[in-house]
Amino acid sequence: MQELDPETVPAQLEKVAGLTHPEWLPDLARLELGCHRAMNIPLSQPEELQTLTINPSLQLLPVPWTHLLTLLTFAKKQDMERVEPGEELVLIWSDPTNRNLRFETALPDHLLALKMVTEGITPEEAARQADQPIALFDAVLWDAVRKGVLLAPVSRLRRTLAIASQAVDKRFVAAEVFTLQWHLTQSCDLSCKHCYDRSQRAAFPFDRAVTLMQELRDFCWSRFVRPQVSFSGGNPLLHPDFFRIYQAAADHGLMIAILGNATERSNIEQLMAIQRPVYYQVSLEGLEEHNDSIRGEGNFKRTIAFLEMLTELGVPNMVMLTLTRNNLDQVIPLAEVLEGITGGLTFNRLALFGEGAQLALPTREEYKAFLEQYVAAMPTHPVLALKDSLLNAIYDDRDEPLFGGCAGFGCGAAFNFVAILSDGEVHACRKFPSPIGNILSQSLEEVYSSATAERYREGSTACSGCKLKPVCGGCLAVTASFGHDPLTSKDPYCFRI
Repeated sequence: MQELDPETVPAQLEKVAGLTHPEWLPDLARLELGCHRAMNIPLSQPEELQTLTINPSLQLLPVPWTHLLTLLTFAKKQDMERVEPGEELVLIWSDPTNRNLRFETALPDHLLALKMVTEGITPEEAARQADQPIALFDAVLWDAVRKGVLLAPVSRLRRTLAIASQAVDKRFVAAEVFTLQWHLTQSCDLSCKHCYDRSQRAAFPFDRAVTLMQELRDFCWSRFVRPQVSFSGGNPLLHPDFFRIYQAAADHGLMIAILGNATERSNIEQLMAIQRPVYYQVSLEGLEEHNDSIRGEGNFKRTIAFLEMLTELGVPNMVMLTLTRNNLDQVIPLAEVLEGITGGLTFNRLALFGEGAQLALPTREEYKAFLEQYVAAMPTHPVLALKDSLLNAIYDDRDEPLFGGCAGFGCGAAFNFVAILSDGEVHACRKFPSPIGNILSQSLEEVYSSATAERYREGSTACSGCKLKPVCGGCLAVTASFGHDPLTSKDPYCFRI
């Protein structure tokens, strides 16, 4: 018996459509032929790509029926009865991540993404032509990449071979997001006892903020990563042009997070009217009595009420705690208080700079015991989140899966983030003096590509050869705060041999 050629099936069915078979049957066969073609077209590997590319398996098929697409799955009689005359465009493609077949009705955003890539239209050009925010066109392209309709090159924000070769998981080699931790102002409405910088600095100038946002876009698109700004301070909302800066960040298509203090509902509603923050992070230092001794009377209750308000308004939120010897035993009890109130609680170890130099840190043995308790508590305290890279030493000892460490790639200093101070100084990490340039006199590209920044990216030579370095590298800030050279010394809390 001669094997049937899939390419001829639709034409053969045309001969019987409307006689012994439904009129839509030939068009269903054309969709099935599109599926066959999509699954038999080889896909380019991301590392072979230089720019956004249409998935070569993509089939864009006009169909003179509505709801015909539902018959490509396990169709029931009622599905067939829904098919009726009407024009539709159908997308069929092979998912680049798993080679599974995907299909859906083409939406305007799909067609816009295809047009932009085909005609080489940048988001900036599309925004100017349509008089719409750039963010709209960024979202269109990234959504098409997420679905696999478009293929993107691999991230070019990658660890050096020396670090990447040790990585136990390729997720810890290349970043997908680059963040400016942007300290807009030194002004603050609190006076915390562990504040690492009370120096007087000018507020960041608005005009330079706007040009820097475009530099950030260019920097990230050239590396095929998403741009994010995390506005901090001081209290970033106290910057005289904060809402103008926030609006400009949204207009430039940036993801926006806020690291700040509790504020009025009207301020959050104003932000939401511009763009929902990807998250809003506040700080607590333990249970109420201890927290208020550090952050001021009444701060605990105000912060809890603020978190509840953020959740009510649909703003993702989390709590950061600065870990000292005096609040080590309050982290788990605080998690019990915060359960159901916030999306996450995590901690940073205190770096002994500024006012924080007056506080006490636990011993290494006390700290290791705390990490073991923290990991043990996580299954019953889902609000607890992972951040400190030394937690990976605990997981490795237990032969359990590792996580990305402090910044998703171990220490991310000058790798997937940099810190910009209000006077333009750029630091590899805000928690300790680590200057790598000044953004008021240099471009972001110049600062990031400098030899000084590269040295911070490499981390401490004391960690060379440790299999955990791609997800750890210790905390450079803590090391420096003990008076050691952070680029040659081991984190004093590291308990690995």
